[in-house]
Amino acid sequence: MLSKILKIRHELGKFFSVGLAAYVIGVAGFNLLVHIDSALLANKPLTASIVSGTFSILVAYFGNRHWTWRYRKWSGTKRELTLFFLINILGLVISVVCLAISRYILRFDSVVADNIASNLIGVGLGTLLRFWAYRTIVFKE
Repeated sequence: MLSKILKIRHELGKFFSVGLAAYVIGVAGFNLLVHIDSALLANKPLTASIVSGTFSILVAYFGNRHWTWRYRKWSGTKRELTLFFLINILGLVISVVCLAISRYILRFDSVVADNIASNLIGVGLGTLLRFWAYRTIVFKE
């Protein structure tokens, strides 16, 4: 297992760098839309999560296509974009479900609770899915 990780360490590093940039955009966008004074979507945290998640998905696509897996042959822009967005929508659903459970089942509605549920647990689980799917389905060797 360790040898496999060492073999793909550069790929992992690039993936996590792109992911960090997308993550910062997603978290900042979510918090600006929900948790600042007079926030545009203060009472709609799930909608805000979807909006900010969509922007972070765009950043992730361009970063991963043009840097992380730029050496991999293009399999068609339409195919890649379709698969990439389907996988990211699934990742976004994971994040939104974590937020919904925290907000509406567990009744946690603080800034910290929202960020832990959506941006730590949800994004963490979604990241595992995305790395596997990007390298095996979207940007195939």
